[in-house]
Amino acid sequence: MRESGMVRNLDNVGRLVIPKEIRKVLGIKEGEPLEIVKVNNEIVVKKYSRGCIFCGSEKDILRYKAVLVCGECKRNLGQE
Repeated sequence: MRESGMVRNLDNVGRLVIPKEIRKVLGIKEGEPLEIVKVNNEIVVKKYSRGCIFCGSEKDILRYKAVLVCGECKRNLGQE
């Protein structure tokens, strides 16, 4: 798989197929939820996670821009 990306067209109802090679590398399985977010002027598609991006915790979650961070990791980031 090339690192530079692949070009795909939207179909007439706005669907986009994520190539099998990319799904395999990222471990995305059929039926798995994905999150679609706008970051600046781009569309980002990523595996859906309700937990902290750093530790995976689902407690004390805060949204910072397009990511979720728990309170403990937020405090730890301020110390580094």
